[in-house]
Amino acid sequence: MKVILTHEHADFDAVASQLGAYKIYPDAIPVLPRQVNRNVRDFLSLYGSSLHFVSVRDVPKRRVELAILVDTQGAVSIRGMDPHTRFLVIDHHEPGEGMPKEWEYIGDRVGANTTLLVEKIAEAQVPITPLEATFLLLGIYEDTGSLLYPTTTPRDVRAAAWLLERNANLEVARTYLFHPLSDSQKVLYQQLVERSEAREVKGYHILISVASVHKYVEEISTVVHKLRTIYEPDALFVLVAQDGNVQIVARSRTDNIDVGAIAREFGGGGHPRASAALVKNASLDSVRKRLTKLLDTYVRPAVTVSEIMSNGVRTLSPSDTVREAAEKMRRFGHEGFPVIDDTTGEVVGMVTRREIDRAMSHGLEGDPVSRYMRAGRIFVTPDESVQRVRDLMLETDWGQIPVVEPETGKVRGIVTRTDLIKLWGGVEGRHSLAPLMEERWPPLLLALLRRAGEAAQEMDISLYAVGGSVRDLILGQPNFDVDLVAEGDTVALAKRLRQEYGGRVISHGRFGTAKWFLPDEEKLQKALGVGAGTIDLGSLDFATARAEFYTHPSALPTVESGSIKLDLLRRDFTINTLAVRLNPDRWGELLDFYGGMRDLEQGVIRVLHSLSFIDDPTRILRAVRFEQRFGFHIEPRTEELIGNALDLLERVSGARLRHELELILREHEPEKALRRLGELGVLPYLNPEFHYDSWVEEKFQALRDRTEQVPPPGAIELLYFGVLAYRLSHEAHTQLFNRFKLRRETARLMEGLEHLRSAAQELEAPGTPPSRAYELLKTTNAEARYVFAAVTDSHVARTRVERYEREWQYVHTETTGEDLKAMGLKPSPLFRDLLRRLLYARLDGLVHSQEDEEALLRSLLKEKENC
Repeated sequence: MKVILTHEHADFDAVASQLGAYKIYPDAIPVLPRQVNRNVRDFLSLYGSSLHFVSVRDVPKRRVELAILVDTQGAVSIRGMDPHTRFLVIDHHEPGEGMPKEWEYIGDRVGANTTLLVEKIAEAQVPITPLEATFLLLGIYEDTGSLLYPTTTPRDVRAAAWLLERNANLEVARTYLFHPLSDSQKVLYQQLVERSEAREVKGYHILISVASVHKYVEEISTVVHKLRTIYEPDALFVLVAQDGNVQIVARSRTDNIDVGAIAREFGGGGHPRASAALVKNASLDSVRKRLTKLLDTYVRPAVTVSEIMSNGVRTLSPSDTVREAAEKMRRFGHEGFPVIDDTTGEVVGMVTRREIDRAMSHGLEGDPVSRYMRAGRIFVTPDESVQRVRDLMLETDWGQIPVVEPETGKVRGIVTRTDLIKLWGGVEGRHSLAPLMEERWPPLLLALLRRAGEAAQEMDISLYAVGGSVRDLILGQPNFDVDLVAEGDTVALAKRLRQEYGGRVISHGRFGTAKWFLPDEEKLQKALGVGAGTIDLGSLDFATARAEFYTHPSALPTVESGSIKLDLLRRDFTINTLAVRLNPDRWGELLDFYGGMRDLEQGVIRVLHSLSFIDDPTRILRAVRFEQRFGFHIEPRTEELIGNALDLLERVSGARLRHELELILREHEPEKALRRLGELGVLPYLNPEFHYDSWVEEKFQALRDRTEQVPPPGAIELLYFGVLAYRLSHEAHTQLFNRFKLRRETARLMEGLEHLRSAAQELEAPGTPPSRAYELLKTTNAEARYVFAAVTDSHVARTRVERYEREWQYVHTETTGEDLKAMGLKPSPLFRDLLRRLLYARLDGLVHSQEDEEALLRSLLKEKENC
């Protein structure tokens, strides 16, 4: 037989998980634990007869083939088990070290174990009654604090909603979730409140509460739950002494405080978020002292200031004017600046946009900022906890807290309210791309980046891979052109790597950029200890983290040094703002300040701010290119901003527009982007006669089909450009040439296509002799002929182009100018005419040999004499 089991002292989540497992495995028996919490017991006393549970004593006397364990990973023994009994664990915690390897495991990190079972019930479309829905809802609500605990996931919320749709009764759930404490529990609760000690350990608030009782108190966990709800610590340890023993019950909100590991030190067990232990023959004081020491060992540091701060902070001097402060705020978009003493370099205050705006409105722009700043030496150090930042913001109402190096007293960075908001998802939300990097980047590139990160750390530089390479890494698209950004001396870092491995570096100190041209690949592989690869990296680009601002719409940006956060803010779209840390202490850690990961997951193209297209209108074309490449969609507000900025395209230089159009034409199916540009009204701003229709779609496909049959004579984007420009009038051709500052090969292509379009009627006519077709085609370049062959609807014209490429252009006469001289003719324009007529006769099949040519030549000369 099969049984469904859970742990003793079971709560709603445990017993509801048994019910959920029974709905999925109806041939298994849900065996009710001997001890369940009082609120569960009270519920079952009224409704249990309808929920299929069987008591331990009523389990049939048969062998247990399979034991399904829910909300526990510990062995639960009942009659009928033997060494051959198989175990299936369904738990919302990761498999613990104590779980036998031969056991089967199903699980995931969700707030309540019941959620896992409800998802399976919904997927299998198993019908449930309103009573069952209510019981399952109690399981989810109890373990997620009615969906308010930080461990709650969207999956818990969706599972609860699904149950409510199946008539789960909230009034019944409320009655049993907020069960009143018994008299003995109330006495215990009062003691624990009075004897509570709050401690801060590595940035976490930990509460230790102790009590002594003379008789057994049931369900200490219920009292623990109430304490946890009232005080909201990061971790809670309740120690209750009775008859020479100490009962420990622990709860944690974070895996960084592993209460399961701590309980095991006392002979107990559990998982990182909940545990218990019974310490026999021990005093309350001795257990508390030992617990205090263990906290230092088992509590991992919380997020520190250094992990969320922005480096390269911009500051003001007390003597700077209000006008200068306003200009900095306008330029960099900051809401406030630390004010630093000119002599000591220490923080003396903070000035915000509010104060500066008020001073400007009163005409006080010439006053020093010291008159309006919020004075105070308020700061944190890099190693302090994030909680310290929160506390300071609440105490001072400062929205930005400077970060100061304790050794030097100098300002190193800043933490803002936005940085704290990013942590609302929890420390555990920090995401590492290290596994993806190992899987998807070539070994040589990976080894280079590791070494670059190590060198950067040795030089006290923070190094990041940024932009498109990180985006494509996540999307699984090959892109090994990795751009590196550093907070520190980028040029010095590149030169150090050159000294270690060779190659050469071209640097621009003024702009803080460097390109390291890598040495011989075989030499590099040997130095880095990696095997031969299949990709030539060529070079690595380094840049100093920068901030930028635009003096007027569509202008090129003015760039100044900044932090990685400001550098990423320069990017065009959120999906391109992702960065990966390369320093060994944080290797592979993803930086996502602007929601890029969310937009990648949701397939969204989104700008970072409402002035993005005004700053750089070419981003309009880029938005469409990325949208069509990845199959994403431009979100509504971004699309609205595109419409508002279309007229600014007229201010952009033609060379920049041409570059963006060429990038679009390099895409696999560029007509998709052109169609979208047409929908958005962009194409007429590139050229009044540019438009998208079925002809463009058909001819772009025809060009691609032709490339599979006949090797193209030039770059594919050049040929696509020819298709796009083929139908333009002469005036539009001229305008396009002047506006886009076309390169020589593009201009020749357009001239050739204009000629071929005017000659199309003759080329298509069946009666046109080969010599005439030859004459029409020979003055054009190969790219123009290739495009014409793709776009023409005439099989005759296409065949003539193909014959020209394959045959006619290589036809020549056997008679030469020397032969004409030997006949006594003097060099003159007549030579060219005679040779041309001989060639055309060959092309038209009128002559086939030198004898034929000589006969024709005599006839032509006689004809001249008669004239």
